[in-house]
Amino acid sequence: MSLFLLRGLQHRSRQRGVALAVAMILLLVVTLVGLAAVSGTLMQQKMSANFYDRQTAFQSTEAAMRQAALAIQATTTAAPAGFYDCSTPAGSSTAANSCLSNPFVDTNVPSSNITTVATTAYNAGNMVASKPQYIVQYMGNFPTPVPPVKQTSHTSYGGSSAKPTADFYRVTARSGDPTVIGGRAYVVLQSVFRN
Repeated sequence: MSLFLLRGLQHRSRQRGVALAVAMILLLVVTLVGLAAVSGTLMQQKMSANFYDRQTAFQSTEAAMRQAALAIQATTTAAPAGFYDCSTPAGSSTAANSCLSNPFVDTNVPSSNITTVATTAYNAGNMVASKPQYIVQYMGNFPTPVPPVKQTSHTSYGGSSAKPTADFYRVTARSGDPTVIGGRAYVVLQSVFRN
């Protein structure tokens, strides 16, 4: 054999393990990139599931608010049964009942005042963990604000100086019973209605 050929064989024998090492490093890098992509995809999937659950709970709570508004419109008395009375009696300076801003945590509010929305009024099926609920608090009868009217002429029209009054109600609605919904989304909304 020639000396040139012998040197080429010796040179190749020293490089045999380098290709394997480079292939292993590239395989490790590709695996890490793949794991990072899978981890990101799983995180996005969890985020979209949580967003979906939150939106479903919000819509359920809005349905409870609508049902409470319908119950208020159907009342014939100021503080009917099923509504918690937070009004101040005539001639008194304190309210009949102390009313917290969140009546669901108020121990004075009887459980009979918590109204669960019937399935016939709102049915979200299996999308929600519990049926929505609401509490209506009667706040009292107050003068209603009269919107300012811009007069175009100087003619004075007759009328009573007494301001009109209306009954005011505070409605607090929630997406469901927290003891039932577990780790699902929980939404509480509150609004004031005038009847």
